[in-house]
Amino acid sequence: MTSKKWLMVIGIGEDGLLGLSSAARSLIDHAEILVGGDRHLAMLPELPEDRRSRIVWASPLESTIQQIINLRGKSVCVLASGDPLWFGIGTTLFKRIPIEEVVIIPSPSTFSLICARLGWSLNEIETLSLCGRPASLLQTYIYPNAKLLILSAGKETPQIVANMLCDRHFSNSKITVLEHLNGTKERIISNVANQYQNFPEFADLNAIAVECIPNPEAKILSRIAGLPDEAYQHDGQLTKREVRAITLSTLAPNAGELLWDVGAGCGSIGIEWMRSHPRCQAIAIEKSRTHFIAENAIALGTPNLKIIEGKAPEVLQGLPTPDAIFIGGGATVPDLFETCWENLRSQGRLVANVVTLEGEQKLFQWQQQYGGKLTQISISRAEAIGSFLGWKPMRPVTQWEIIKT
Repeated sequence: MTSKKWLMVIGIGEDGLLGLSSAARSLIDHAEILVGGDRHLAMLPELPEDRRSRIVWASPLESTIQQIINLRGKSVCVLASGDPLWFGIGTTLFKRIPIEEVVIIPSPSTFSLICARLGWSLNEIETLSLCGRPASLLQTYIYPNAKLLILSAGKETPQIVANMLCDRHFSNSKITVLEHLNGTKERIISNVANQYQNFPEFADLNAIAVECIPNPEAKILSRIAGLPDEAYQHDGQLTKREVRAITLSTLAPNAGELLWDVGAGCGSIGIEWMRSHPRCQAIAIEKSRTHFIAENAIALGTPNLKIIEGKAPEVLQGLPTPDAIFIGGGATVPDLFETCWENLRSQGRLVANVVTLEGEQKLFQWQQQYGGKLTQISISRAEAIGSFLGWKPMRPVTQWEIIKT
């Protein structure tokens, strides 16, 4: 594999060539092949003597990515929006092409430009992209006083964002839509979410800034483990709030890690694992309640939760190696633990919860053979007894936790 830097990735803004450094202009001028969207390529004048190939991004992107890789050894220049490594094409390219072969020159990101217009500090905001991604991702980011910067999927996105804020009772939130930032057609429009019907038609190229302001009746959902039980659609197969909080703290999610939620029920463990950090991933394995999992994942801002319908351990074969595994159901199923243990990475965590004596017997056998720690979780909630209150105990949960060495 060649180590020569043959691929150039140049960030370009709405101001086009005028906003580029001389170094960036030189790389573009000397490239043999230009790659970009129609909008970016249109910024480069097509001179009669310019016979260079121009490649427009196809959908899906993978075909163009492979086309670029096949050009290794030629001088290829990819034009990208703003900072190519902030929700940009650069991130995708670097999954396939080593940095040693690439020169990258960013321009100011859309987020930096928005902050410059609004006087916001980049270190105090949340950033996300809804371009080519489910709009329900926004759900996790809505909380009091949050400042959100959103890359839009098109002219309809501002209304989608406003509707979602109103549905969550954040209808007084301020929305600012910024079109064609840093270009001759730049336009900035502000309004509150509940006035979205008065918004004008927006340009396809826009970004959105939101100041989240809750109404008194707003339901505030923390990213910390232990959402209220009523936040979920379920048929009773739900890891209750207190047990869920303890279980997630034992699983100990870290950014970018993958969880297998085996016997996922309504999906609460996998969902709250993913809510803990935008880069956390989870796979929910469930034989009969996948419709609840799908509904909850969308409502709670984790639409990328992967759902596999089927019986473990058979459906576990071929899944990506997990960093942690939760066995919430099926502990007594033959070979389930053994399959999970075999697939868990070294230093990965496994946690199993049971409520039956047969399940406890299994956990005790595993603890005797493999080690780890057994804990019994007993929770009581105050409920009415006539005109008084009394403690109603929930079914005790036995939990086994172990780290694979």
